[in-house]
Amino acid sequence: MIKPLALVFYEKLLPGSQVVNRLQDIGYRVQVLADPAALLKSAQESKPMLVLADLSSTKTDICGALARLRQNQATKHLPVIGFGGDDQRDLQSAALAAGVTLVVSEAAILQHLAQCLDQALQVE
Repeated sequence: MIKPLALVFYEKLLPGSQVVNRLQDIGYRVQVLADPAALLKSAQESKPMLVLADLSSTKTDICGALARLRQNQATKHLPVIGFGGDDQRDLQSAALAAGVTLVVSEAAILQHLAQCLDQALQVE
């Protein structure tokens, strides 16, 4: 059986690496992206089940990359979970405006990853 693929972008080692490890522990293959500019191309080529993105990116416009993912016909269906610090309300709002399916805090993504995945993957 083929394991589902999750694309993960993070800059901060914690919680990013922990998210990757937990996804692998629950049966996902994980492809880590170093640059959100590669997100759209990677999603088109590798056909992931979902995307997880650290919204705390300081190097690039992560919300812009997520918006491009949502605007593309081939990738707009992908559930996206954004995670970041509790003190980043403006960034969380920008992520929701960009089309992120679910925005959670760093603590929540680590403690409740399975529930976050269930919520993001719900078919409406």
